[in-house]
Amino acid sequence: MNEVKEVDIIRIKDNDVAEETDEVIVEYPFTIFLNDNEFITLLCTPSSLEHLAIGFLHSEGLIGTKEDILDVKIDHKKGIAYVYTKNKTNLKEKLYGKRTITTGCGKGTVFYNVIDSFKSKKIKHDFKIDKEDIIRLIRIFNKESELFLKTGGVHSCALCDKDNILIFEEDIGRHNALDKILGKTLMEDIDLKDKMILTSGRISSEVLIKVAKRGIPAIISRSAPTNLTVEMAKDLNITLIGFVRGRKMNIYSNFPSLNF
Repeated sequence: MNEVKEVDIIRIKDNDVAEETDEVIVEYPFTIFLNDNEFITLLCTPSSLEHLAIGFLHSEGLIGTKEDILDVKIDHKKGIAYVYTKNKTNLKEKLYGKRTITTGCGKGTVFYNVIDSFKSKKIKHDFKIDKEDIIRLIRIFNKESELFLKTGGVHSCALCDKDNILIFEEDIGRHNALDKILGKTLMEDIDLKDKMILTSGRISSEVLIKVAKRGIPAIISRSAPTNLTVEMAKDLNITLIGFVRGRKMNIYSNFPSLNF
């Protein structure tokens, strides 16, 4: 499906006025049905939809492993994912009392209890990275975002090792971009204990929880974290770095993992 659409605009620059066309990002309502029960509608960019559905359901604890999945069908025309799993858990019972309003794009709702995340075990890892590698990877990351360069209307997210960007996704929602990556890593059995997430957006607590659930030891952004994110990153032993711009960065947690 097309991710951008041309629209007619009037462009003003100083005293010049011109009729032109411009490219804007497509906002796509995407409804996930789990075992024939309507679960949620995400507002997203229409790419990597199967991975988005799987990644979202995994992040919400409704899929544990790829072996839990019986089938996934995507109806692109209607904007619907049909996901079938072995475990036919009653959604109403599982989600009762678990809904939390979030800072996300689109319908900002998640179905875990944020307080439960503080009870998570610390991530055990020996992950270390050099600051020069972070600077280099962010430069590559910034150049990868073709949709952002066209429209200015998306967030970017990437899975990296110390040397390369392994998976890159863009979406109007920063949570969606991350879930697309997490869905792909689940289906392809990618080991995450020595990987890190790069993101263009604010790092909120629900983004950190998604990362923590998969045992990813580091998350790095061009933007800022929240205070709750910083506290949780320290509790969970996750390296948290923000405001990576040029040769500048702020390290908020797990300082020993960074080689200066």
